[in-house]
Amino acid sequence: MNGFYGECLRLEIFGQSHAESVGMTLEGVPAGARVDLDALLRFMQRRAPGRSEYATARREADVPEFTSGLRDGVTDGMPITAIIRNTDVRPQDYDALRTVPRPGHADYSAWLRYGSIPTGGGEFSGRMTAPLCIAGGICLQLLENEGVSIRARVNEIGGAHDEKAMHDKIMQAKAEGDSVGGVIECVAEGVPAGLGGALFGGMESRISAAVFGIPAVKGIEFGAGFASTRLLGSENNDEFCINDGRIETRGNNCGGILGGITDGMPLVFRAAVKPTPSIAKPQRSVDLRTLEETTIEIHGRHDACLVPRAVPCVEAAAAIAMYDAWLARRGDTERA
Repeated sequence: MNGFYGECLRLEIFGQSHAESVGMTLEGVPAGARVDLDALLRFMQRRAPGRSEYATARREADVPEFTSGLRDGVTDGMPITAIIRNTDVRPQDYDALRTVPRPGHADYSAWLRYGSIPTGGGEFSGRMTAPLCIAGGICLQLLENEGVSIRARVNEIGGAHDEKAMHDKIMQAKAEGDSVGGVIECVAEGVPAGLGGALFGGMESRISAAVFGIPAVKGIEFGAGFASTRLLGSENNDEFCINDGRIETRGNNCGGILGGITDGMPLVFRAAVKPTPSIAKPQRSVDLRTLEETTIEIHGRHDACLVPRAVPCVEAAAAIAMYDAWLARRGDTERA
């Protein structure tokens, strides 16, 4: 089991890509919160495989089955546990890769850590983002009840920014048996000021810990991010102003976070998603059993671009981190 630990929430994700099921347990959600299961299912469908020309041909319903924590769609204060049954598994696609790691994948590091290469990536697979989206979808609804909305979008694919060019990049990579990565931008609006804390308790740290739980994510930046290194302080600083009696900033280079604490402006970050490691082009690798170099061609069903399906995963990860911070802030207020 792999846990994301916060101040008030604890998320456990379990299962494997080609096992019987994957699932999650989310602890710390207060009793009495209503969860719209239809809305949750619609959210899950945005991530589900087999729904677009870009995605893997693997077809999964991705319908969560709740075994505890909900009564008639209302949280009862106990840990919320749900599973998703894997129905379209083909472990035989990976028989030739039992001892040969895929370049760019976690196969080799898994071998080093656990002594074997898990089928289809196992717990390192993007399949594990399905239970992440169960937890995140619930947190999104609970935050919406508090006036907070979180929306992500594809910002870039392979260096392209307009919709047609991004589509062409993906289709070209797919036709060549290759893959392409990109950037997802996420914006949270209605975020109250005062969430987070200094140093390791900052919102950047909380969100990053959750977002890096998405296997393909390789980078994250907040606000102006790396571009701020090319600005002067006078250009990067967000000057304060009064708008309808409310303190705001004239710009938002900080991405809504100062000193790890939200300032009431929209919270903005971008996540870099690498190209899918599993590609059909021949690649050089080694046989870990014989220690001989070899060439592999990966068959099976894989996304030409993970970015579109990762958009709801980024929203889910942000929601988990933000709801945890919101619960912590509420607890501080109640104790004051």
